[in-house]
Amino acid sequence: MQETLTTTWREKVKAYAAISEEMGKLHPEILELAYRKNWFKLFVPEIYGGPNKKLPEILRLEEELAEADGSLGWTITLCAGAGWFAGFLNPELAAEIFADREVCFAGSGAVGGVAIKTQRGYLLNGKWSYASGALHATIFTANCTLKNENGDDILDENGEPEIKSFILKKEEVNILPGWSYFGLIATGSHAFEVCDLNVDENRTFKINQHIEVADSGFDYPFLQLAETTLTVNSLGMTNHFIKLVEQSFYSRSGLGRYSEAQILFFNGELNRCREEVLNLRAKFYDAFEESWNQLMGDGEINEDTLMEVSSISRKLAHACWKSAATLFPYCGLDAAKKESEINRVWRDIHTASQHALLTFEI
Repeated sequence: MQETLTTTWREKVKAYAAISEEMGKLHPEILELAYRKNWFKLFVPEIYGGPNKKLPEILRLEEELAEADGSLGWTITLCAGAGWFAGFLNPELAAEIFADREVCFAGSGAVGGVAIKTQRGYLLNGKWSYASGALHATIFTANCTLKNENGDDILDENGEPEIKSFILKKEEVNILPGWSYFGLIATGSHAFEVCDLNVDENRTFKINQHIEVADSGFDYPFLQLAETTLTVNSLGMTNHFIKLVEQSFYSRSGLGRYSEAQILFFNGELNRCREEVLNLRAKFYDAFEESWNQLMGDGEINEDTLMEVSSISRKLAHACWKSAATLFPYCGLDAAKKESEINRVWRDIHTASQHALLTFEI
C-alpha cells in the first residue's frame, strides 16, 4: 500500500528495523521506500532528478528518519550527503549516473588511495573504510593522492601533494566485509578497494572549487553541512531512546522495590535530560536558521555565525550521548538484551558518537 501519511512510513520502518539489523543491511522493503521517497537524492540538484528540498527541510527529515531507525537515518544521511557531490561532477557523467532510479552514493572522506596520471586518465589503487550503504550503493567516491608515472607526487598550487576525489562504479570495486561494530549494524558500512583500475579524466572532481550545477542554497559550507546532518542523527536517535526509557523503567520486574523518593528521582533525571536535549535542539535550529537566512539574503554567512553553528552542533550531540548514558541504568536488564528495541537504539547512539567530526565539544 502506498504511504499517504507520515505515520505510515514510520510504521513500516519500525516493522523492519530489527530485521534489517539481522541482515546487516537495509531490508529491500526499506530500500524501496527510500527510492520511492527520493531520499538518496536529497542533495542532488533538481536538474538531475533531485526532489528540490532545501537544507532546513532536509535536517528535520533526517532527524525523523534517525528517530524511526538509527541505521536508516545514518545511511540516508551519509549516502544522500555524498550525493551532494553531484554539483561538482562533469555534467554528462552526472546526468548518466542520476538517471538510475536506485542511484546511491557511498564512500569515504579519508585519503586511502594513489592515482597515477596516465594519458587517458588515472590508474587507481587503494582501500577505503566505513562506506555506509556499501551493500546497495551504485557509486563509490574515493580520495586519492596524485602521482606521475615516475611515482613522484603531483603538487598543487601550494606545493603540497595534490588530492582528488574519484567516481567509481559498483562493478569496479571490491567490498571488504568488516563492519563488525555493535551499533548502526544495518548501515553495512563496509570497506572497499580497487586494484589497478583505469578511470577517465571526467571521473575526478574537487568540492568547493567550481560548481558545475547548483540549486539555491547548494553552496552552504560543507563543514557545517556535515556537522549539522550528523548532529540531527544523534538527536533523532536520542528522541527515540528517551521515549523508550520511561516505558522500560515502569515495566521493570523489580519496580516494586523502589521507594517513592527513588521513583521521583528517576522522573527528575528523565525530565532533566529531556529538557536539556529539547532546549539545545531549539538553540541548534535557531543558529542554523540564522546561517541559512544569511546565505539566502546576503549570499554568504559570516564567520561568527558559522562558528556558532559548529559549536551548538557539538553541544547538542554531546548532550544526546550523555543523556543516553545517564538514563540507561534505569531501564532494567531487558535494556541490555541485544534483541530489544531500546538496546538497539542505545547501541546506535553510541556508535554514532564515534564519528571523528563531533568527538570534541570544543
